[in-house]
This record gives sequence, structure tokens and C-alpha cells, in this order.
Amino acid sequence: MRQFRRCNVASLILGVLVLVGCASQQEPEPAAQPEAPVEVAPVQTQPVQAEPEATDFDNRSRPLMPSGRILATKFYFELDQARLSARDLRLLEMHANILTRNRDRRLVIEGHCDERGTREYNLALGERRANAVSSFLTSAGVRRSQIDTVSYGEERPDDPGHDESAWSKNRRAVVIYR
Repeated sequence: MRQFRRCNVASLILGVLVLVGCASQQEPEPAAQPEAPVEVAPVQTQPVQAEPEATDFDNRSRPLMPSGRILATKFYFELDQARLSARDLRLLEMHANILTRNRDRRLVIEGHCDERGTREYNLALGERRANAVSSFLTSAGVRRSQIDTVSYGEERPDDPGHDESAWSKNRRAVVIYR
């Protein structure tokens, strides 16, 4: 057992000596010699032309779909209703995306009705239609300060006719960018 212990101690001492012997000493780096000044020619710079950004509006300030097509700005309603269709909600989501990217843009939402009903009733219904569009946009992240609403009731028809075809075109909300 004693011999085993001596062997272990000897091995340990030998290992330490090997490690100490392998350690290298770092020599200090020679001080850098100052170099002669080098003349550098002035760099010619040109203004960088920015890549054209994808735009949310055409040259007439009409909103664009991601495909580049003009985004619908008229939303139609059933008789005596202010409920938006699923298609209208999808289109309004695109408007909301544009407005959240362009916080400096504002819009007016006009509410319209057909000629049936009293003036007061149609003004109130037009207001509900404009507010339906406004409420959806604000719930989708558009700031309320970007939106104004107005009701024209039956005063500004899209189609002056007096039949169901004309009336269906007049029951609408219109989004106008400013």
C-alpha cells in the first residue's frame, strides 16, 4: 500500500513538472513603430437613390390593395340596415392596415340612404352607417382622431333613379381619404 502511495505521489509530481515545463512564456510585443503619414485621396460620394417604396396610395391619393389595385371605398347596406357584410369587413381591414401605417392620413366617412323614409330618419340611418364603418376601423387599430363622420341621408344620391336598382346604390357609406 505504501508503494502504491509513493507511486501515486511520484506520478502526481511528474505530471505537475510536465505541465510546468510545457507552459510557454509570452514575450512582450515589440512597440509599434510610428508610420509615416499616408495621404488619403478624398472620397467622391454621390447621393444614394432610395429604392421606390411600396405605396399605399396611387397618384390621386386613392388607397391601394397589396396587389396594386384600387381599394373599394363604397360599402353598401340592405334596406333600413347599418350592418356591414363579411366582404366589407375584409376590405375595411385593408383600410385599417393602410391607416395604421399612415398615421398622418385622415378620412371622412359619409353615410347615405335612399329616398324612402323621412329626412330625419334617413339622416339618423346615414349616421349609423358611417358609425358602423368608423367603429370597425377604430376596433382594428385606427386612431379615432384620423376619422370624421358625416351623414347626408338622402341628400346626395349616387343614382338619381326611383327604383330598387337606384335605391340599392344609394344605401351606402363612402370612405374619403384626405
